[in-house]
Amino acid sequence: MTTPTMDALDLIRKHAGEADVDFLRETLQVVLHAVMDADVSQRIGAGLHERTPDRANYRNGYRPRRWDTRAGTLDLQIPKLRAGSYLPPFLEPRRRSEQALLAVIQQAYVEGVSTRRVEDLVQALGCDGISKSEVSRICQALDEQVRAFRERPLDQGPYVYVWLDALTQRVREGGRVVNVAVVVATAVNAQGKREVLGLDCGASEDGAFWLAFLRALAARGLSGVQLVISDAHQGLKDAIAAVFAGAAWQRCRTHFARNLLTRVPKSAQPFVATVVRSIFDQPSAEDVRAQHARVVEQLGPRFPQAAAMLADARDEVLAFAAFPQPHWRKIRSNNPQERLNLEIRRRTDVVGIFPNRAAVIRLVGAVLAEQHDEWLVGRRYLADESLRLIPAHAPPSTTHPQGKEQEGPLGQLPIAV
Repeated sequence: MTTPTMDALDLIRKHAGEADVDFLRETLQVVLHAVMDADVSQRIGAGLHERTPDRANYRNGYRPRRWDTRAGTLDLQIPKLRAGSYLPPFLEPRRRSEQALLAVIQQAYVEGVSTRRVEDLVQALGCDGISKSEVSRICQALDEQVRAFRERPLDQGPYVYVWLDALTQRVREGGRVVNVAVVVATAVNAQGKREVLGLDCGASEDGAFWLAFLRALAARGLSGVQLVISDAHQGLKDAIAAVFAGAAWQRCRTHFARNLLTRVPKSAQPFVATVVRSIFDQPSAEDVRAQHARVVEQLGPRFPQAAAMLADARDEVLAFAAFPQPHWRKIRSNNPQERLNLEIRRRTDVVGIFPNRAAVIRLVGAVLAEQHDEWLVGRRYLADESLRLIPAHAPPSTTHPQGKEQEGPLGQLPIAV
């Protein structure tokens, strides 16, 4: 019978005069099999096919194991024992290297590298190629972290200001590519720092989906909401009114301005945009409302449709004025959420089409969890001294999505809507 040592010597003789790039890898593989065979023989008290009275165990076949080394990826056959398990000692350090490799693959996925391109990354690390299905399996290890992030209790409140928005992603479902809605909620906590409250993925951005999402946030502890900033999606407005009764609603001024400019000729859009912008540049709430009235009157003769739209939207676009003036720039639009959406799209655009909704949640959730951690260790979004203005501030006139008179955030004054 040919021994493992003879196999190794024959391999060395065969390649001694050749420039074979696989020589070192094949030699190392043969030697390691010889080491494992000798180690197992010593542990069980008998060699392969040997009968001895001191035998303590029996071989039970082999199990494949890939080992990434500097010489390349080795396909090892690890001996199995009938009783107990066997792991060769030289594979112990491999656990750390394997975890490092997994971390690289996972981080590449979070950074927006597609599973097709991860294979090139793995090869650049000196390992054999890795299949797309194996990359996806590895990335599923992120699921537990994302799940914990999405289900964590929201106990850093009160969350006075909440931003809501949605973006679409392409997913394969039922043999075709469809658009799904990914909804994201962020807020400012009691320490003045931003938090990612949660995310979800649904078939469409309808009222039922928004309602379920907001109720889930409330069940996790979201409380103390005084102002919700979003666009004017009707289903979202209804959900806000149902879940955050008593909270004010601010229509994003940026989205509103875009809609307003469609009511005027293109040549007049720069002028109208400048005039409307002056409403939000006033120093006090009284000046904001007065300037709004003046702009409506100014636009009326030339652009009656735009003037009517601006007049009708008075309460919903001026809700910010009922809150402390140092916060106005950050709460009168959904721009903070839009910047976060850009970061999400930067990662997801590389993937293109997701295989399923779970993959969307995995990647977007990992990106948001990363952003959430950066916000918590970064500087405050709202200064501590300005936060102290909120409890003493009773908004005299703030809009609610349903257009009904609501009690003010502190129960002091009614909100005229």
